[in-house]
Amino acid sequence: MTTLSPLPFETPTTAHDLEVMREQLGRDMRGVVSIARRCGCGRPAVVRTAPRLEDGTPFPTSLYLTLPWLTLELSRLEATGLMTDLTEQLAQDEALSNAYLSAHERYLARREELGDAEEVHHVSAGGMPTRVKCLHALAGQALAEGPGVNPVADLVLSRIDGAIEVRCRCGAGPAEPAEIG
Repeated sequence: MTTLSPLPFETPTTAHDLEVMREQLGRDMRGVVSIARRCGCGRPAVVRTAPRLEDGTPFPTSLYLTLPWLTLELSRLEATGLMTDLTEQLAQDEALSNAYLSAHERYLARREELGDAEEVHHVSAGGMPTRVKCLHALAGQALAEGPGVNPVADLVLSRIDGAIEVRCRCGAGPAEPAEIG
């Protein structure tokens, strides 16, 4: 097993966080382990989930974006065909491709810290390591790990004002001080 440094922004999950995520997603979040990154106001932005849900279902997306405004912005970018363009860039740029492969391997190692689900053992997220399939999953990794870990996600997030620093656009006011980590 690869030993990674701790996630730089990770904090424990509170009951309030679970309520906020229910509002953000319109449903209960399953398999929550921690909050991997928070919005500028302290609300969950990326949640870290177990590789196997409570009911036994394998769940490969271990860094899950919950922030509504950023989810919407990423969906807009996906609608432009950006994923196809980025996949073509991967095929043409060996350095980018190698760095993306490293992001894939890191994603797998990070999930392995929480356990294993054999069914998804080699599946990371977002189409890694050879294509770009889901900008939301890639952004979740980049925001949880910090810049430089997933170069494709870094390129995508740089196109969205306020995304890299997870600037607050919630409009809900600050979270309770005890929850900001």
